[in-house]
Amino acid sequence: MPAALRDVVKVIESRYDPRWAESWDAVGLVCGDPDARVEKVLFAVDPVAEVVDEALEWGADLLITHHPLFLRPVNGVPATNYKGRLVHRLIAGGCGLLVAHTNADCATGGVSDALADALKLPPGKPIEPRPCDPMDKIVTFVPHADADRVLDALAIAGAGAIGDYDRCAFTTEGTGTFRPLPGANPTIGAVGKVETVAETRLEMVLSRDRRGAVLAALRAAHPYEEPAFDVLELAGEVGPRGTGRVCVLDEPEPLSMFVARVRDGLPATAGGIRVAGDSTRLVRRIAVCGGAGDSLLGAVRSIGADVYVTADLRHHPASEAREVDGAPALVDVAHWASEWPWLARAAQELEAGLTGRSRVQTRVSEIVTDPWTLHI
Repeated sequence: MPAALRDVVKVIESRYDPRWAESWDAVGLVCGDPDARVEKVLFAVDPVAEVVDEALEWGADLLITHHPLFLRPVNGVPATNYKGRLVHRLIAGGCGLLVAHTNADCATGGVSDALADALKLPPGKPIEPRPCDPMDKIVTFVPHADADRVLDALAIAGAGAIGDYDRCAFTTEGTGTFRPLPGANPTIGAVGKVETVAETRLEMVLSRDRRGAVLAALRAAHPYEEPAFDVLELAGEVGPRGTGRVCVLDEPEPLSMFVARVRDGLPATAGGIRVAGDSTRLVRRIAVCGGAGDSLLGAVRSIGADVYVTADLRHHPASEAREVDGAPALVDVAHWASEWPWLARAAQELEAGLTGRSRVQTRVSEIVTDPWTLHI
């Protein structure tokens, strides 16, 4: 059966969390009714007129693009300009628009991982790793008989999720003691009398943004009217997410051979591939970044990369980077081509992420939306 648009958005945003987007970015649902039914989803890099034509002609209920339609705030979407006309056409055709941009750039399995896969590179690590999401640990003390019930309630609220596991917890047994004061309504014991109870110490980690929900679940599920608990803010650590990827080949190869690998792995564009470096130079440590990547030139050099594959390298940053001792060779590809491999991966993530009987048909647009159309 078709999926609801809200469920499709939930799957995409669980994989490419909007919180990971840069502060200047504009990601998420641009248009579409969350209750609408979705049977066909088209993936594309750019929300341009030709792609909208394809979506509507195919009968897509949702268009998912990497690049935003509206990167800057607008006061309206009249059909008097081309972006407004696209929104009107999508709405009239019953097709929503969803954007995953820099949140997909930095995600594990995102744009740069897809670029590395297209070049048949081994798995890599971020060029600029990002800290993990802020994490807490909750510690509470529960009578033995209630421990599993409270644990389940906290897990449902979001605690105990670690990687591909959920309901993760650590428990120890001990003795709790307290004395109810006048006005108390103790579940165990009597007012004015010291009580001892065999209790389970329950510890679970949680994303800090789930703190309120987890505490509410604790208070609702705990048998005591005044449950004892601690919330500890955990020290941050570098996670697997981040900008770009650096991968190491099993054996070095000449730059000319590596450039052929790039040519064969990416879709062709009119602009082709630009290379700066000695074609006979051996390369092994490979840095890649989907999209415009000259802001990472310094970081790429500092990690000792032999070659850097990215897009939109500007004259002065590239020229200056080449003058530094130990500078990597540069391989500049079309912006669109460097990000296109991610579309198929995102489509697979959506199909795998829908649960129950909900299913959608996905399609990756093969329209070359690189703006350059002729190379002389």
